[in-house]
Amino acid sequence: MCGVRWGERLDWSTVADRPIGIFDSGFGGLTVARSVIDQLPHESILYLGDTARAPYGSKRIGEVREYALECLDHLVDQGVKALVIACNSASAAMLRDARERYDVPVVEVILPATRRAVAASRTGRIGVICTTATAESMAYEDAFAAAPHVELLTRACPLFVDFVERGVTGGPELIEAAHDYLDPLISDGVDTLILGCTHYPLLTGVISYVMGDQVTLVSSAEECAKDVYKLLVRNDLAAASGEPSHQFLTTGRPDEFESIGRRFLGPELHSAGQFAGAGPFAGPRQVAGAGQIAGTAPFAGVRP
Repeated sequence: MCGVRWGERLDWSTVADRPIGIFDSGFGGLTVARSVIDQLPHESILYLGDTARAPYGSKRIGEVREYALECLDHLVDQGVKALVIACNSASAAMLRDARERYDVPVVEVILPATRRAVAASRTGRIGVICTTATAESMAYEDAFAAAPHVELLTRACPLFVDFVERGVTGGPELIEAAHDYLDPLISDGVDTLILGCTHYPLLTGVISYVMGDQVTLVSSAEECAKDVYKLLVRNDLAAASGEPSHQFLTTGRPDEFESIGRRFLGPELHSAGQFAGAGPFAGPRQVAGAGQIAGTAPFAGVRP
């Protein structure tokens, strides 16, 4: 780990050596960070969790969009080479805005999980469990529109996030809640289930227990990390070697983020810094560009 002071601008000599920016409303995106670290061990990560305003799942779409873009603005200003929106609620609220607003490639969590679920399902009956905001956005319904043979069944499971952030991953209370949420999907005969919130991989044990071995679970976190890998390799943005540097920022209390965050990520989360926010939402950004990365807006290189 390199010794970069919090608040100091990151200085990366080449585009490939710059970090991947990962954003989430709180802690769940650390499951995406965990998958990125496992699949891309030479990549550095700059993570920002908006824990002061979490959870996003119960907020209005407009609020989610405003908060998320403010945080993504900060990551881009730090010179990240790619953005990962590691939050289903934020992806549903502002993915199109992000891809128009920034001059770096953007990866999200919804479409990668959708593709994997279509490939995995034998019957075309696919379930999605997610936050209330994601369910109301109809984002998964839109993503599955290209697969008309799929019958999609969506269930909002808002209590799952609370269980995970309290460190509860088992026990009778959680199992009872899981049955309440999941039994209707079992009755509907789904054979594939998308964990449509990045908190939910921490509940894989109880979800698999209730759903049964015959149902394939698809983690939006793991599938998102696979898309990050493909994007970096295809665009010659992958770090070839070297020791990565992982940094973590939160809009909430750093000590709380460190304590809870280690349950999601593991020992790589040594410490967290404070991001106080950029104040009122600034509206559209001006994107300068020279050169092109496949599938993105013009790429401007390292920001001054």
